[in-house]
Amino acid sequence: MSEKYWDAKFETMAENQMKAFQLEKLKETLKWAYEKIPHYKKAFDEKGVKPEDCQKLEDLAKFPFTVKTALRDNYPFGLCAVPLSEVVRIHASSGTTGKPITGPYTKEDLEQWTECMARGLWAQEVRPDSILQNAYGMGLFTGGLGFLQGAMRIGCAVVPSGAGMTERQILLIQDFGTTALCCTPSYCMTIIERAEKMGVDIKNSTVRTGHFGAEPWSIEMRDEIESRGGIHAYEHYGLTELMGPGVSFTCENYSIHINEDHVYPEIVDPATLEPVELGKEGELVFTALQRRAMPMIRYRTRDICTLRREKCDCGRTLITMDKILGRSDDMMIISGVNVFPSQVESVLMEFKEVEPVYQIRLAKKGYLDVMYVETEARPEIYAAGQAKVDELAKRISSRIQQVIGINVPVSITPQDSIERSIGKAKRIIDERPK
Repeated sequence: MSEKYWDAKFETMAENQMKAFQLEKLKETLKWAYEKIPHYKKAFDEKGVKPEDCQKLEDLAKFPFTVKTALRDNYPFGLCAVPLSEVVRIHASSGTTGKPITGPYTKEDLEQWTECMARGLWAQEVRPDSILQNAYGMGLFTGGLGFLQGAMRIGCAVVPSGAGMTERQILLIQDFGTTALCCTPSYCMTIIERAEKMGVDIKNSTVRTGHFGAEPWSIEMRDEIESRGGIHAYEHYGLTELMGPGVSFTCENYSIHINEDHVYPEIVDPATLEPVELGKEGELVFTALQRRAMPMIRYRTRDICTLRREKCDCGRTLITMDKILGRSDDMMIISGVNVFPSQVESVLMEFKEVEPVYQIRLAKKGYLDVMYVETEARPEIYAAGQAKVDELAKRISSRIQQVIGINVPVSITPQDSIERSIGKAKRIIDERPK
């Protein structure tokens, strides 16, 4: 490591060298998956391709995609390329929309994941003398243990506080002198809000950096966290199917760098599934390059964003991705307009009179889908009377219409009526008849 980079070799590697490395690893992975996993042998054969058909990176477009249903259909270990005797850990998603997604790891897989997490945390000011409070849930969910591994590799003091018990989180920050906080961005806002009500000045506490992931969040939410929390709000992106957090990370300039020596990124048109060029928006697709237990080939994330290869002032040459606009399966079509929750969040964060909590309710009005937004105001707005509350709701509704192009009624609900997040925030309440 250097003072600036955890792994300067790969973080600052020249593009032609990176592409040569990626092609070598891609050839190995395609061969490994074809020979070891029946699902991929069948999928490749049906597509009429063999591993040796990949002679340049662009040839990956010939190969079939992997979608979430393939993981559920092969639950729990049908996509595992090694015997369970070589598996040292098994993570899984929550399974809230069906069977959980399992993530088996070999010892080598865990080592790679740990290095990716250390790389990201190091870029985000975490050092051996940091005190890192890990307020992610510890368990099957990859987030908590991913951050724990990376921090331990760096060698800093870790406080594994886990999610929840918000007042205790605040006391630990005060008593232990926490300098780095890891949690979801919505839970960070919950901590900040609770601290304000407790009379604790988080803005002038020891916490200097926040390390957030596990849910989409807007630039406006980042600005709110930084202004009210007095911290540098960094981002981590990942998914259980690839490794967990560690797929990408922000540097000090907010550029989201992808660990492209471990995962090969593509952007495809969600409608045609054809690759699109750098700088064009589409669906993010990843192929694992070094994973042994469960190497994903062209996994469709459903996340909508853009890839860019532009010089970053931090000196890293790793390809970057824009912030996730939303998920293709989270996109709402209201009055013929595509709407993402992140667009609503961005508008709400423009209004300093509201708390950074909200819900979007979907309902039917006749044959049409309609949406309503609920949020809470700051205490001084309620104190000013109902007319002030109603006026604020109208202004927010008008601004949403300016940005999105449709009329969206906004309700300012009573104080503390919207459930606060301790993990992933539930933003959409679908009340439409099934």
